[in-house]
Amino acid sequence: MTHEGSRRLYDRALSVMPGGVNSAVRAAIEPYPFFVRKGEGGHVIDADGNRYIDWVMGLGPLLLGHDLPEQVRAAIQRTASEGPMYGTPTPVEVDLAEFVVRHVPSVEKIRFVNSGTEATVSAVRLARGYTGRNKIVVMQGGYHGAQESTLVEGDAENPRPSSAGIPQSFADHTIPVPFNDEDAIRDAFEKHGDDIAAVLTEPILGNYGIVYPEEGYHEFLREITAEHDSLLIFDEVITGFRVGGLGCAQSEFGVTPDLTTFGKIVGGGFPVGAIGGRAEIVEHFAPSGDVFQAGTFSGHPVTMAAGLETLQFAAENDVYDHVNGLGDRLRNGLTEIVADQAPSYTVTGTDSMFKVIFTREGPSGVHSTPNTESGDNSEQGPDSLEEQCEAGCRQEPTCPRYDYCPKNAADVKNAETERWRRIFWGQMKEQEVFLSQNQFECQFVSYGHTEEDVERTLEAYKEAL
Repeated sequence: MTHEGSRRLYDRALSVMPGGVNSAVRAAIEPYPFFVRKGEGGHVIDADGNRYIDWVMGLGPLLLGHDLPEQVRAAIQRTASEGPMYGTPTPVEVDLAEFVVRHVPSVEKIRFVNSGTEATVSAVRLARGYTGRNKIVVMQGGYHGAQESTLVEGDAENPRPSSAGIPQSFADHTIPVPFNDEDAIRDAFEKHGDDIAAVLTEPILGNYGIVYPEEGYHEFLREITAEHDSLLIFDEVITGFRVGGLGCAQSEFGVTPDLTTFGKIVGGGFPVGAIGGRAEIVEHFAPSGDVFQAGTFSGHPVTMAAGLETLQFAAENDVYDHVNGLGDRLRNGLTEIVADQAPSYTVTGTDSMFKVIFTREGPSGVHSTPNTESGDNSEQGPDSLEEQCEAGCRQEPTCPRYDYCPKNAADVKNAETERWRRIFWGQMKEQEVFLSQNQFECQFVSYGHTEEDVERTLEAYKEAL
């Protein structure tokens, strides 16, 4: 497998772009990323003609895969041929808004923007404007885009910016707490309840491994925010229209937030973001309210057409049965492989999301790593794996792996992230399987993937682990 073409492109890119990329995660691949020339179904082909099974899917937007169905492709091409954009409303943005409102429980009205970051920025501003409060509670390790209010690390007592260029005063209004920690939320509201505008969380942590909520956690968030007249915001940029089908993750968990942010799939693979929620809150956006929000490219007709046709195709065909079925097969197969070859590792994910997290706690509480040379795994994980979660961790207290699986971002960070990135990722790539660029990003199944792709990938995992 040669990568000379990608090497030359990266050399050129370094001369004109910081780090040679336009988004930092793309540079995680060492010594340089491969450059993709085109996609086909569930595969990508790089600049050197190498073909990979693609489980990254653009980091989530490509529910239908790289080969769009004819009706989707035709609608996009027709809309683009009629003119790039107009600076006025268009019929298709109304059609897409109506579709989302019909299917997502929390959404009575919606505002389209241009990225997931822009959606969460606007949602935070809206929450502050609506409540007249300043502070936002976020989950440690949760990702809500490249925005000042959530690029914050530390804990509730000592929040600090996680990036240069962000004043400490921004972080002072952000309260980071561990995911799945009800006591930390209670403590935050006891100390700052009168000034907490919202709790902002992903329904499933999707950018720091895949961490599932413990039973009752989201119900607890719903109750405590209501008690304190704060808002509950679900960031469904990743899970939206992927987990829980057209109703999104909130329908799967049966919890209705006040606001929801969207991105990725709702634009059908084109740049998009959106904020939806209760009408009385969303109406505070200008021009009907006092919270300013605007954008030249918001509701871009090509993006709106791509999103609408993608979601309509999913509604009218077997898209969710297909992708969720393959996701179950992947996670079931990975669970068997990990139990045999690396029992301290954790298979995570749901529906069409999946990941293997290189967790490393043994039953005695000491760190352990798989000894693939000797085959000795006796000191890794629980004593028995019978009756464990079969198709991805569900935080079931009765599961023998319950005390070992990640409950929050810190648990994922303590996994063998360097082993995953420096050894495992490259071994999978050599077997023509493209996984997300680090231990933390999700992996996704698309309508373009096949059962053969799943079987080939499972064989690659067997070899690499």
